Amino acid sequence: MHLINQIVLLFGLNLLDALLTIFWVRSGVATESNQLMAELLNVGNFPFLSVKIAMGAVAAIVLWRYANNRMARFGLTASLAVYLGLMIVHVFTGLSAFGYISDVSIWQLGDVSTIFALVI
Repeated sequence: MHLINQIVLLFGLNLLDALLTIFWVRSGVATESNQLMAELLNVGNFPFLSVKIAMGAVAAIVLWRYANNRMARFGLTASLAVYLGLMIVHVFTGLSAFGYISDVSIWQLGDVSTIFALVI
């Protein structure tokens, strides 16, 4: 995948993570585990979303600026892996919230590698 596409994907996943987090937290389905971001969410959706977008934009600019640096490419790959893992968590949160699976069944799956194996 072209580097610019990967950077855009990372920014998009960051935005989707922010929107889904707002939805799950406001619905009472989940909590924000990052305490700093949880405090911003307590202030309101706009401050939370603004900071998430700003962080994503700064990361995108830095990754684009240093695209020829091997460490930046590694960081992009690692970040994409983390955000794809977060999307899996959001999928399971949604399945649980809408009653397709129980909260207990998620924990019965075992460790994270088992969840990844089931999804992939």
